[in-house]
Amino acid sequence: MTSVLIVDDELFIVELYRDILQLRGYKVVGTAFDGEEALKKYGGSQEKPDVIIMDHRMPIMNGVEATKEIMRMNPRQKVIFVSADVLVEKEARDAGAVEFLPKPFRMDDLIEKMEKIAVLRR
Repeated sequence: MTSVLIVDDELFIVELYRDILQLRGYKVVGTAFDGEEALKKYGGSQEKPDVIIMDHRMPIMNGVEATKEIMRMNPRQKVIFVSADVLVEKEARDAGAVEFLPKPFRMDDLIEKMEKIAVLRR
């Protein structure tokens, strides 16, 4: 079962991702509402998630900076970056994101990206 850490500052979005991913058989191992919280949870976790869904615009620390820090801790971590700002895609990928989804997107698009990453892990 693929494990997921969800990072987004909107509670509704976190709950939506969590509910849909769990219905599709994914294990949500944590949530964070800003980049700094994501780093604390990621760094403090013995078992790292298979995938992190990372939002861009968040208080305290944005998703690009959080992704850079997570990749310093674990260069093999898989991050799906999501943002309404399509101009940030290159920066997100340069930071280490393996996938990018422009908001708004269909949840099926997220599931497709998750499945693609699961295949890469095999």
